[in-house]
Amino acid sequence: MNILLTSIVGLASIYLLAMIIVLGRRKPGYSHAVHTISELGEVGAPQQHLVAYGVFLPVGAASSVVAFCLAEQSQSAALLAAAVGVGYVVAAFFPCDPGSPVFGSLRQTIHNIGGGIEYAGGGIALMKLAEDFDQPFRAGGFVVLAVLACLTLLPPSTPRGAIQRVGESQLFGLLMYAIWLVWSQV
Repeated sequence: MNILLTSIVGLASIYLLAMIIVLGRRKPGYSHAVHTISELGEVGAPQQHLVAYGVFLPVGAASSVVAFCLAEQSQSAALLAAAVGVGYVVAAFFPCDPGSPVFGSLRQTIHNIGGGIEYAGGGIALMKLAEDFDQPFRAGGFVVLAVLACLTLLPPSTPRGAIQRVGESQLFGLLMYAIWLVWSQV
């Protein structure tokens, strides 16, 4: 089971990365260093619906399936997968306003709540995983929570995109590692 679940998360993260690169090139003026992933699918973006239903929804669904499958073996690993799933599913149905501001429309607020659940929930889940497996989960939890703070406090013209990619790499990479560790103990 660990190979299957690790593969699901691995394929979802590779797919996400590939689509971010491809769609980032198609969006005029998009910078991976400055713009968030959500801005690829912001309201009015040329690929808004492709990003929402062809990228965010499948990645969120895959993470949610993994969370369900992990629930009996590790609540902390399941929480991590569920937090990622919530973030992406909410982003699919509630695209951000242009520029993904901290404050905006009701839709933007719901989008930000979904992202907050992903990063706060993911950071907390990583800290909980550190209780069983120690490093690198503790460090990853601190990184993800710091990313949440940066995404909340930094203005849009700063390198929020680069900072977000660091957080996403922690969430997906450590989720795969957690799955492997959890199922190795079963």
